Amino acid sequence: MPSNAKVMLYYGPYDAAATVEYRQSRLQGLKTILSRAGHIVDLRPFKDWNLVELWVNGEKVFTCDIRNLDYGGDGDLDPLCQEACEAVRRAY
Repeated sequence: MPSNAKVMLYYGPYDAAATVEYRQSRLQGLKTILSRAGHIVDLRPFKDWNLVELWVNGEKVFTCDIRNLDYGGDGDLDPLCQEACEAVRRAY
């Protein structure tokens, strides 16, 4: 996938501290890794709990449980962020 691809990052609410809310703190590393690779990341909340999906050109290329992503950080040490970036790169 060439750089400057538009990546739609859909994320659902998850349970933390006894409340279910949409939180972007676990998406920070994923967004940083994809942006650093030259992609444009568009965050979009959706209703599926605990889920993250990456879509490129109308095709779902990656999915994971949002609770498995590292909290905060730049994504360099998170294997799921690396896997997601590779999935976007292979989208073509």
